[in-house]
Amino acid sequence: MPAANNTTRRRTAKKEIDISLGHMPPQAVDMEKAVLGALMIDTDAFSIVSELLHPETFYEPRHQKIFRAIQTLNMKERPVDMMTVCEELKHEGTFEEVGAPTYIVDLTQLVASSANVEYHAHILAQKHIARQLISYASNVETKAFDEAQDIDELMQEAEGSLFEISQKNMRQDYTQIDPVVTQARELILKAANNTGGITGVPTGYTEFDKITSGWQASDLIIIAGRPAMGKTSFALSLAKNIAIDNHDPVAFFSLEMNNVQLVNRLISNVCSVPGSKIMNGQLTQDEWKRFDNNIGRLMGAPLYVDDTPGLSVFELRTKARRLVREKGVKVIMIDYLQLMNANGMKFNSRQEEVSTISRSLKGLAKELDIPIIALSQLSRAVEQRPGEDGKRPQLSDLRESGAIEQDADMVLFVHRPEYYKIFEDSNGNNLKGMAYICIAKHRKGATKDVILSFKGEYTRFANPDEYDSYDGVPQGDTTEENSFRSSNLNLPVDNGDPLGGGAVYNDVPY
Repeated sequence: MPAANNTTRRRTAKKEIDISLGHMPPQAVDMEKAVLGALMIDTDAFSIVSELLHPETFYEPRHQKIFRAIQTLNMKERPVDMMTVCEELKHEGTFEEVGAPTYIVDLTQLVASSANVEYHAHILAQKHIARQLISYASNVETKAFDEAQDIDELMQEAEGSLFEISQKNMRQDYTQIDPVVTQARELILKAANNTGGITGVPTGYTEFDKITSGWQASDLIIIAGRPAMGKTSFALSLAKNIAIDNHDPVAFFSLEMNNVQLVNRLISNVCSVPGSKIMNGQLTQDEWKRFDNNIGRLMGAPLYVDDTPGLSVFELRTKARRLVREKGVKVIMIDYLQLMNANGMKFNSRQEEVSTISRSLKGLAKELDIPIIALSQLSRAVEQRPGEDGKRPQLSDLRESGAIEQDADMVLFVHRPEYYKIFEDSNGNNLKGMAYICIAKHRKGATKDVILSFKGEYTRFANPDEYDSYDGVPQGDTTEENSFRSSNLNLPVDNGDPLGGGAVYNDVPY
């Protein structure tokens, strides 16, 4: 019997666990000790690693508290050594938790100099990012297994979290001035060789191009106005000038209208047919001629339209990168900024979210090195101010966030006095059918009002002295093979956009 009991004990004995088979979070505790020791023996060491390290960069909780004390002392511009760190830990109430002063003394004895502190700090920063990515992946995996989880929302959240990690750990290094001077010189020579003085993407508006030299690379341009001022009409006129007239590729992200509505407005603009008639098809004989002779200008134009509702800034980044890489897009337009979101990130207010979107758009413009034009709404303050001058928009009228004004390189206001029953200016000039494009902020040049003519029925802005060649006399090729009728049109359709969201990419799948 005793032998049997011994056998049973042997069978039920717990098997020893091999801890080498498990996973430990990425860490380098000994290197953390070396960095902290170096920071306490060299007063200049903190300035070398301050951009790389934060308390949460350290894996060991005691080390987080010690680094926080060192960080605080530097912010107070006090000396950092064993004694001052111990005093700061006492002040913060973490002296006993850290095991000071014994542990602090041990840290300073580990290193003889701070020669390798930057190299060690880089390694600790990489370990911290790795831990963040593991936590991120684990969270996404857990939620993906949840049957009740909406996958679209999870994708938005996942992209937002990953973007947040990358933004927090992004570090821009300095550049010696020589290559920048060379680049600036090349741009100046290029401008000198261009008789028109256009260094960016031409807008198609003579006076505007004189002031701005075209839309400049890496700029964030805000076009703002009250409802019914013609913001979208102005943006579409710009898109038509750039993509159809000048053949520079443009991407237009429409959050307000679907792709058919947007194309209808473009048809009205290009063919000089009233928008109402485009909708009901009741065109006169002359309008059909203008329609037939000019619709072909839209076909094959490098204009890419995406009507994804509720577009997030993270989706925009993905799509914009592909459009620039694969289609050579020179300008991105967004209608309009307040309809975008930053799903996946947490905010205390809508103002914070709009600020994040604004900063992200500026960052994207710099990354892609192209101008990004975003439409924006204005607050009701414009309507409440009395008098002619009171109706002019101001930078303070930008809706929901002052960050928009701060991040933008240029802020334009679309202002039509005629809308407010103001038909003459103070000098008696006729304002009927005229619009002011007010350059309220221009980081690289002058602020000024540019006067354009506005044809509301065609949703078109034009140079005031421009002869409207579409009205009355049909233009374009009238040969039978190049003539179009509405029943035979092969207009852009939704081709199952691989970028997501039912985009229009001319008449071929994108």
